[in-house]
Amino acid sequence: MRLFAFGINHHTAPLTVREQVVFQNERVTQALRDLVRRRPVKEAAILSTCNRTEVYCNTEEPTTAVEWLADYHHVAVGGLEPYIYQLPQERAVQHAFRVASGLDSMILGEPQILGQMKEAVRSAEQAGTLGLLLNRLFQRTFSVAKEVRTQTEIGANAVSMAAVAVRLAEEIYPSIAACRVLFVGAGEMIELCATHFGARRPQQMTFANRTIERAQELASEHLGQAIALNDVASTLAMHDVVICCTASPLPIIGKGTVESALKARRHKPLLLIDLAVPRDIEHEVGQLDDAFLYTVDDLGRISQEGLAARGSAVQQAEAIIDTEVREFMHWMSARSVVPAIRALRDQAERSRRNELARALKALERGDDARAVLEHMSEALTNKLLHPPTQALNAATDADREELLRLAARLYQINKE
Repeated sequence: MRLFAFGINHHTAPLTVREQVVFQNERVTQALRDLVRRRPVKEAAILSTCNRTEVYCNTEEPTTAVEWLADYHHVAVGGLEPYIYQLPQERAVQHAFRVASGLDSMILGEPQILGQMKEAVRSAEQAGTLGLLLNRLFQRTFSVAKEVRTQTEIGANAVSMAAVAVRLAEEIYPSIAACRVLFVGAGEMIELCATHFGARRPQQMTFANRTIERAQELASEHLGQAIALNDVASTLAMHDVVICCTASPLPIIGKGTVESALKARRHKPLLLIDLAVPRDIEHEVGQLDDAFLYTVDDLGRISQEGLAARGSAVQQAEAIIDTEVREFMHWMSARSVVPAIRALRDQAERSRRNELARALKALERGDDARAVLEHMSEALTNKLLHPPTQALNAATDADREELLRLAARLYQINKE
């Protein structure tokens, strides 16, 4: 049983690298099955968000799992190596606890990551790649995250991506109430952004999504209107703020589309916020005059303001996690002796059955019951004590003292 975690995140890799190894939700299950089929991996779970792609696994050959990630995404291993962190055993446990508790997030204390980890576990369950080790790890992870959020102020006043997006809009436009906002996508992040912008009562809120029914649901909820994803380009000029977060593997808003929109707007500023990984908006858009393009990393940097105020909460959270890591590692160590304990019990059970069979035959022959029981107990005692007695008699002077100490501890023998 060997725990290993590896991956890349917003601390180690730029957006241009992270978007190369993203797993779309509908492909995670297939990817997990591919990993355990092609590599010597017993268990596996994949956590893939806009800020990180991580693989947690039970394997004796970590290097092959890392190679699989590059192969699966058709990326050269050498191109990923500078950005990948590899966390064996205790470090993997600590990392999982920190991630779920919001300590490793771009937005310190943000709660969305916990739901994303739970979704990763559900995918592993569906793929059949969640075994004893990872199941125990993640159940303990969720418990630790709950304790951290309950016992500390780590999540208090956390500045969300949606709040930062509103702040950017307020810096560019005199009033959001006079703005028209276009939301492209229909996931959790879009819902959060819609809620934050809706509180400022913009002039209009429009929702575009690949599935028009989902866009209509959000439009109804936020008193907006829905359009088809194909209509984004033709309606872009009508909006002042555009927020994108889809699962598209390729950009859906290109430089040419934005150029045409800016021309139609007579170069009135256009704020574009791209929260997707891979990106929904071509990065060249940021080079255009009057186009203000911000990526998920840009918003993360802005949100770092004021982290010092929560320093004490971070210290408390880290202390809780350190304690929980030690307890989990103790459990793992205890599990490592299970095969030896099972083997000891199996051997003892075989001896018991053999002596019981002999005793029953003796009783069937009419032998004295007391004598049969005496003989059975003596034979069983001799069999159980023969291996340690033989080891002590055959030990060298150098080894005998250690064996005596261990025997006294194992059999709870009083030295007196």
